[in-house]
Amino acid sequence: MGRAAVEARRGGERARPVLVHITTVPETLDFLAGQAAAMRSLGYEVHAIAAPGSRLDAFARRHGIRCHGVSMSRRMDPLGDLRALWRLWRTLRRLRPAIVHAHSPKGGLLGMIAAWAARVPARVYTLHGLPMATAIGWRRRVLRWSDRISCAMATRCLCVSPSLREAVAAEGICPAGRLEVLASGSIGGVDARGRFDPTVVGPGARNSARRRLGIPESARVIGFVGRVARDKGIAELLHAWGILRRFVPDIHLLIVGPMEPNDPIPADTAEAIVNDDRVHLVGQIDDPAPYYSAIDVVALPSHREGLGQVLLEAAAMGRPAVASRVVGCVDAVLDGVTGTLVPAGDAKALAGALRAYLKDPALRLEHGAAARARVLRDFSPERVHEATAALYDRLLQRPRGGSGCTLAIKRAMDVILSATGLVVLAPVMLAVAIAVGLAMGRPVLFRQVRPGRGGRPFVLYKFRTMRDAHGPGGEPLPDADRLTSLGAFLRRSSLDELPQLWNVLKGDMSLVGPRPLLLEYLPHYDDRQRTRHDVRPGITGLAQVHGRNELPWDLRLELDARYVERVSIRHDLAILVRTAMKVVRGSGVALDAIRFDDFAHRGAGTGGRA
Repeated sequence: MGRAAVEARRGGERARPVLVHITTVPETLDFLAGQAAAMRSLGYEVHAIAAPGSRLDAFARRHGIRCHGVSMSRRMDPLGDLRALWRLWRTLRRLRPAIVHAHSPKGGLLGMIAAWAARVPARVYTLHGLPMATAIGWRRRVLRWSDRISCAMATRCLCVSPSLREAVAAEGICPAGRLEVLASGSIGGVDARGRFDPTVVGPGARNSARRRLGIPESARVIGFVGRVARDKGIAELLHAWGILRRFVPDIHLLIVGPMEPNDPIPADTAEAIVNDDRVHLVGQIDDPAPYYSAIDVVALPSHREGLGQVLLEAAAMGRPAVASRVVGCVDAVLDGVTGTLVPAGDAKALAGALRAYLKDPALRLEHGAAARARVLRDFSPERVHEATAALYDRLLQRPRGGSGCTLAIKRAMDVILSATGLVVLAPVMLAVAIAVGLAMGRPVLFRQVRPGRGGRPFVLYKFRTMRDAHGPGGEPLPDADRLTSLGAFLRRSSLDELPQLWNVLKGDMSLVGPRPLLLEYLPHYDDRQRTRHDVRPGITGLAQVHGRNELPWDLRLELDARYVERVSIRHDLAILVRTAMKVVRGSGVALDAIRFDDFAHRGAGTGGRA
C-alpha cells in the first residue's frame, strides 16, 4: 500500500493525515472498527463523528479512536439538520482532515456538504443502501435528491455491493463511472476467523444461549437478526411463521434486534410476537455471535438492503439463510449454494424455503459450510482494508486532473480555441455537411451518448461516415460494408471530428484528454483505468499521439491514466502539435474505430463509429 502517500505531506515533512468518518448513529461505527485500526497502523490519525452518547464514548474507549459528538437525527428535521451541519463544519475546520469518509443516508448528506464547505480535498461517500427504494411520494423524491447531492459533493462514491451499484446508477443518482465497489463489497468485511468463527465462539454457546431463552436443545430454530422494522419484512416473517408452526411442532423463532420507531411494524404483527410463547424477542445486543450459534437457519425477508451484513455474519457462523431476492441480498446469498432467495413479500415462498432447511439437516450443513467458505474467501476484513487503503492512497496523491489554476487555464484555452475553430472552420464544416447530406442523406450528424468527466453522460457529435444498410433479417451490415468512400476520407483526415468543437465549447469535452469511449465499458475498468474519467474527455489525447488505434487496449488505457496524473498546459500544447502532425501525415487515424474485444468482454462490437 502506498505508504509514502500516507506519511509525507505538506512540503515533504512527515505528518499524520487526518481521516474522519461521519455517521448518523454510533452503531454504524462498529462495522468500521477493524478498518479504523488498520488505517491507524498505516499512519492515519483517525477520528469519528456521530450522535453523542454512551455508545459513542464506549466505541472511543474500546478502539482508541478520537470521537466527536454531533447530534444527527435519522428523521427529516430541517432545523436540527442545519444545526448539525453547522457543528460538523466547525468540527472539520478545527480538525482539518485530508479525507472525510461519510456514510449514508443522513450522515452522508450532512457530512459531504460540511466537508465540501470546509474545503476538505478528499471526500468519500459510501452508500449503504437505498432508503428511497421502499419510500413513496414526496419522501421518495427527497431521499433521491439527498443521495444525488451527497454523490455530487463527493470526490469518490462507494457502494457496499455490486447490485447496489447497479441500482444507484439505474436510478440516476450517480453515473456508473463514478461508483466503485471495494473488493467484493461490504463496509469492513466479516471477521470470520475471530468474532464470527464457530470454533472461537465455542461449541457450548449454542446450548448456553438456548437455555437463557428457554429454548429446548433439540428444537429447530429460525432466526432473524436486525432492526425490527417494516422494511425488514417482519410482517411476512410472522405470516410464514404462522404457516410453519402448524407443520413443524418443535420450531422456535428468535428475533434479535431493537424495535425501530421510525419504521414500526404493524400492530397485529407486534401483538403476534408478544403473545406467542415460542417467539423470543431479544433487544439491542453488542455481540450477536452466540445467537447465530443458537439458530439453525437465518431468515431475512427484507424489502431492501445494501448488502445484507447479517447474512454474511450468519454465513461466517456456518448458517444457511433464506432471504428476499432484492438488492444487496442477491450479493450476500448464492441461491441454492449458500442459501435460498425468495420473492420479496411472498410469505408462502419464505415458509417453503425455511421448511426445506428445517426438515433436512444435511442441506443445512452443506449450505452452511459453503456459506462460510465463501465469506472466508471473498469478504475477509483484510481484503476490504487493503482496497480502502489503496483508495485513500490514490486520493492523497497529487490531485488528478491538475491544480485549480491549471484547470482554469486549460478551460480558458478550450473555450478560446474551440470558439475560434468553429468560426474559422465554419466554411469547411458547411461543405462537409452538404457532402454528407448528398452522399448519405439525413441526419448529417451522428450523435451518441458517451461518459464524460466523473462518468456523467453527454451527447457526442460527429459527421456521419456510414450509411444505413441492413441485411435480409433486418440486422445492420458490418461496419466495413456501411462505410462510404466519403466516410473513409473524413476519417483519414479527421474532418468527421470537427463537430466536437461544439462539445468542447459547451464544456462536455476538452481539446486534450482521454478519448470518450462507450458507457457499456464503465463497469469493466480497474481502479487505475477508471481515473480516465477524473478529467474531461478530449478530441485528442496522449494515447492518440502514441499510435491511436495501433495500440493494444491495455496500453491505451494506461496512457490515459498517465495523462490524468500529469495534466499541464505545456503537455496539452505538445499533444495538440503532435496531433496536427499526425493528421497532416494521415497516420494512426480513425480515432474511434475500435473494438473492446481485447479488453473486457469479447465481441462487444465497434466503438460506435458512424
